[in-house]
Amino acid sequence: MFRKSVIGAGVLALFGTAAYAASVEVDFDKGVDTKAILEAIRSADYKTEGLPSAEAMEASRKPAKPSKEWTIMVFINGKNNLEQYGLKDVNEMEMVGSGDKVNVVVELARIKGYSSADGNWTGSRRYLIQKDTETSKITSPIVQTIPTVDMGDWNHLVDFGNWVKTNYPAKKYMLIVWNHGSGWNKSVAGPSKGISYDDETGKHITTQQLGQALAKIGGVDVYGSDACLMQMAEVNYQIKDNAKVIVQSEETEPGDGYTYNDFLNKVMAKQNATPAEIGVMAADAYTDHYVQIGQGATQSSVSGPALAGLAPMVKEWVSLAMASKDTAAIKAAKDCQAYYYSDNKDMYDFLSIVADKTSDAALKAKSQEIMKYLEANVVLHNRWTGSSYSKSHGLAVYVPDSFDSTYNGLAWSADTGWNTFAQWAASIQ
Repeated sequence: MFRKSVIGAGVLALFGTAAYAASVEVDFDKGVDTKAILEAIRSADYKTEGLPSAEAMEASRKPAKPSKEWTIMVFINGKNNLEQYGLKDVNEMEMVGSGDKVNVVVELARIKGYSSADGNWTGSRRYLIQKDTETSKITSPIVQTIPTVDMGDWNHLVDFGNWVKTNYPAKKYMLIVWNHGSGWNKSVAGPSKGISYDDETGKHITTQQLGQALAKIGGVDVYGSDACLMQMAEVNYQIKDNAKVIVQSEETEPGDGYTYNDFLNKVMAKQNATPAEIGVMAADAYTDHYVQIGQGATQSSVSGPALAGLAPMVKEWVSLAMASKDTAAIKAAKDCQAYYYSDNKDMYDFLSIVADKTSDAALKAKSQEIMKYLEANVVLHNRWTGSSYSKSHGLAVYVPDSFDSTYNGLAWSADTGWNTFAQWAASIQ
């Protein structure tokens, strides 16, 4: 419902009492129509010399375009046993600092009981990262301190994202959520899954809440999880509308996670990079580090928008798979590339085995069609190191031996019917 009112004190102060006599109505839901106001004033018996033009008034209302190309915001939940790595990663960022065209903004939260380094402070601090040579102490300016914070509350992630966008505007944004991660599942029973676990509050951000948070932030150009097991169709589908590029790992990440100085050095070398290029930089910087130290790892970048095209193809595939009753092909495919949670399977590798083993021509053709779509449209860049990950193609999916009913609540389940297939697949032993 619109609320309307006659022009009041604000215009009187600017133009004098004659302006008030013009009695222009203002729609506050749509904002003040400056041009209409000025036309009404000029049509009155009133001297208008010296008044700004309507065009100048309109221009003055528009915010200036951001001068920075990128703002990279990193949400570091160190309120758990990863605290020491959070401190280390901020110091890695300070090896590079922010750039002429790039802001690097961090929220770091800590609690007692883990690392006592760097003053053993607790609560949360927000920093604009600046370059220094001190590798054991954070010296970047603290721009905000929050004494008590729940890093497992998705609303606080929203607060951080919106605060950064307001105070460090840029043409493009990357958000990295840093902590433990475990894929799609919101269940609190057993190995609960999600991201950003806060030991103090006992809360974490579920997959659905991550999608809600990104929507309330207004979306980002690149989303990254510096966390384990997050590069799954189920996670990505939940955030696809609010992240153009998604960078994550199919497998667990070592405690050290991202090597931020390597990543930021790549960014600073091309500060006007596209979102797709930032995705490549992040995946390469991560994987190159683990190649150098001989440790197995996976990292890939995925197109958020392309997942909308994947869903109807998967829905057709589910119908064909269920109708085929080809339990032998599905059983064989379950022995595909898997990760720390054995129910997490590489989607491409799973489908390739189904295509090879099934005697159903339609199922074979649809499997091959999805494989081609994954390669050409969904997975933008894929890296792995270590022979045990040689069949990783950049996107995992849930194919369980024991079905978890919380899976039914995901957008991916609703739009693809994969929950129906996953439950059937679980019965095939």
